[in-house]
Amino acid sequence: MPINYLAFAIPGFFLFLYLEWAVARRLTRTAVFRYESSVANVSIGIAERLLNLFIAASFYDLFSYIHRHYALFEIPHAWWVWILLILATDFVWYWYHRLGHEVNFFWAAHIVHHQSEEFNLTVSARITTIQALVRGFFWCLLPWFGFDPVMVAVILTVHGAYSFFTHTQLIPKLGWLEHILITPSLHGVHHASNEKYLDKNYGDVFTFWDKLFGTFQVEEEKPTYGLTHPIKSYSFLWQHFHYYLEILESVRRASGLKQRLKIVFGHPALLDQEIRPAIEKKYLQYRPKISYRFQFKNYLNLQIAVSIILLTYMTAVFKGLDGMDCFFISSFILLTLINCGALMEQMKWIYYLECFRLILLVGFVLLKFGLFKFVLLPTIALIVLERFFSLSRIYKKHVLKYKKAEN
Repeated sequence: MPINYLAFAIPGFFLFLYLEWAVARRLTRTAVFRYESSVANVSIGIAERLLNLFIAASFYDLFSYIHRHYALFEIPHAWWVWILLILATDFVWYWYHRLGHEVNFFWAAHIVHHQSEEFNLTVSARITTIQALVRGFFWCLLPWFGFDPVMVAVILTVHGAYSFFTHTQLIPKLGWLEHILITPSLHGVHHASNEKYLDKNYGDVFTFWDKLFGTFQVEEEKPTYGLTHPIKSYSFLWQHFHYYLEILESVRRASGLKQRLKIVFGHPALLDQEIRPAIEKKYLQYRPKISYRFQFKNYLNLQIAVSIILLTYMTAVFKGLDGMDCFFISSFILLTLINCGALMEQMKWIYYLECFRLILLVGFVLLKFGLFKFVLLPTIALIVLERFFSLSRIYKKHVLKYKKAEN
């Protein structure tokens, strides 16, 4: 079975997270890491890496097709082309990124990256698959211009690796270098909700484009990270889809096609800011007078660890897996990530999700061992346990524990 050695980048990512956490704990008193927020960040990153396994090859094929049939120029394979390509890549990124902030349709995908109110390496993982798809179509401009798809793939890897290291507070301002490269300080400005920092520093590697188009801003005061109107949930699903619901609600309230199109393709500032609290009240389990006592870190840590191990394994041997294995592992990881968010939010439906996940796991094991006739056994067992032992009541008693919010 062929091994994809890029899979080892996944444990490498978590090694850097651990190093940042250890250094932050020793050197600073500032809360660089917040447990629930970091778990939410990592969960989103795991989902994106998982689903990217199914689309990455397709995009490379698309790049190759565009280059073969529609390339505007024949760009040679010369050393100077690598320099030209990294500049072109960052230029495309700048406009993809800027439009991601200025057009609601794109902001709905990109907003997830800015939801975190902390700023550390885990935030670099907050990329949704929808955002990755949007970004992939922008990258199509590179082979269309004439750059070789193999070179494009290499530069995109380097480009992405660089941006990983700009998501940290532990690297201070870097003086004159900030006039050339996007540094952690400059990218921290981009993630800030301070009014003077809004819509600044869209570049990923170089500062040229921000200076050219008037969006450059150095750090002058400590950034306040996150959205100007924060969301009130760590839910995996809510963080992905709340803004789409906001757009739909805004479109529903609007009258006329022109006004509705303006909402979808206009600036995020056009949306009524009262929509978010309204839909949060409608869809979230609002508990304004109580908060949960989180007692399940070890259980949550175990679920994240299992997801990481499964993702690493699936990435390493993806080409050798059959359809059934891919479907099961992907489904189990996604359900686990949803479960993690539901556990942090203490959602009342978490018990039923846990049951479904357990049924999926046991059913898959039975199928793998050729025991298809017993595939309904886990479902029957859970029904019996519920009937005679009120399993759901026991589960909720120990999992859904609350305390009064502190004044």
